[in-house]
Amino acid sequence: MAFQASAQENEEATGFVVDEIISKVDNYIVLKSDLDRLYQDQLTNGRPPGQQLRCQLMAMLIRNKLMMAKAEIDSVMVLDAEVDANTQRRMDMILSQSGRSPDELEELYGKPLEQIRSELRDQVREQMIVNKMEGVMTDGLVVTPAEVRRFFSKIPKDSLPYFSASVEVAQIVKIAKVSEDQKNITRTELVALRNRLLAGEDWATLAKKYSSDPSVITNGGDMGWSGRGRMVPEYEATAFRLKPNEISMPFESPFGFHVMQLLERRGNEYHSRHILISPKPSESDLAKASKNLDSIRTLIVNDSIKFQKAAKEFSDDVETKGNGGFFSDANGGIRLMVDELDPVVFFKLDSMQIGDVSHPIVYRTDDGKDAVRILFYRSRVAPHQASLEADWSRIQDATLNEKKDRILQKWFQKARKDVFISIDDAYDYCGILDE
Repeated sequence: MAFQASAQENEEATGFVVDEIISKVDNYIVLKSDLDRLYQDQLTNGRPPGQQLRCQLMAMLIRNKLMMAKAEIDSVMVLDAEVDANTQRRMDMILSQSGRSPDELEELYGKPLEQIRSELRDQVREQMIVNKMEGVMTDGLVVTPAEVRRFFSKIPKDSLPYFSASVEVAQIVKIAKVSEDQKNITRTELVALRNRLLAGEDWATLAKKYSSDPSVITNGGDMGWSGRGRMVPEYEATAFRLKPNEISMPFESPFGFHVMQLLERRGNEYHSRHILISPKPSESDLAKASKNLDSIRTLIVNDSIKFQKAAKEFSDDVETKGNGGFFSDANGGIRLMVDELDPVVFFKLDSMQIGDVSHPIVYRTDDGKDAVRILFYRSRVAPHQASLEADWSRIQDATLNEKKDRILQKWFQKARKDVFISIDDAYDYCGILDE
């Protein structure tokens, strides 16, 4: 069945093809651009080109849309607040990694930033629902050592992957505690900004110039409507204390100091805007954190405490402290390919020996906090062809993923009978709907 009429009409009207619908799953569609984008991403990540890859990606896209349709039938939902928060993080990441201004990004994509955000939100929502559906179907799934060995034995020897060098690296982090003097400087800055706002200066203009909130690039400090429990307690309490259009004095939250204006309130919902300034630690504050961390390092080097125990007790980094300080991959494995490491960590390892614990290093955390850390270089495996001995966790992950795929494929064959699925004739070469 062909779905190209709308694309052809667009071509006649504008002189170019906007897009093509290549599959329909109930009320959901797969676009040619979806497949092309995924295909290019996979090529960029080193996958070999060809029809087999396109078929795999097409099957995944259709399965995702089927999950969306079934989620509707089964009333599987995700919270709008979580979708909005994840979308904002993705937008912040896109802007940060692109190194472009919002105007340049609009020019690059050929559409307004709000349209980019809206389209991204749809993608984020779909992925969250798909993940939730997959989680329900594969909850508690494990693989036995025998299954891992069986999986590995079926890989032809000449097809075994070649892994680059991998390492085990851990960290202990101390975030520099901002002194009261630095906080007072920030409060004074915000009082001055509040006075300018009261005098009639434009909120969005000042927010974009001074606010530390990355979302200000797209929203000018306007946080939209929020319900109870969505914002941090300090922000929410201020919102419910203010009168409509009133501007608060500076108040502190875990993110820094804010001035807020309550624009409107309806029952348990409120519409607000804010300017956030996160106080920066002074050189003295960083020196105190370094001294603290250096004393912990001395205990480790003198074998008075193990690095992993010290990380769990003293580290301020939530993501790594529960893992004994070790960096981990998406599946929880602590042996990382060197190209997966933060470049700063990678270059620091060049000057370290196996077993070394570095002296304190000043750096900035992913969420922009000034901090100090020490690194522990536990082990390194040279580049090699995959083996059970050296790569057990990776092969175990691959075995588990294959098992998940089998379960999801069985689900697909059963669930597809409950919804309407059609594939454009030009793309129906993969046998996706074959029994």
